[in-house]
Amino acid sequence: MANHKSSIKRARQTIVRTERNRAAKSRIKTLRKKTLAAIAAGDKESAAKASSEFSSAVDKAAKRNLIHPNKAANLKSKTSKSLAAIA
Repeated sequence: MANHKSSIKRARQTIVRTERNRAAKSRIKTLRKKTLAAIAAGDKESAAKASSEFSSAVDKAAKRNLIHPNKAANLKSKTSKSLAAIA
């Protein structure tokens, strides 16, 4: 366990950041599932809305270095490709 005052604070900050990052990554996974479910159902309007929300969340995560920018691009590309297939 940390002994110095500063290292105790760093440990606290790490816990808070880890929880925040975990929540953001979980949200991305949930939005992706929601988008893919809408695409599978063939509902173009809700799929487009879900895809937009998903893309926004992925961009924010990439901006904060939660996921790699290339991974963000790949995720967005796959979902937009699937969305275009039902159009």
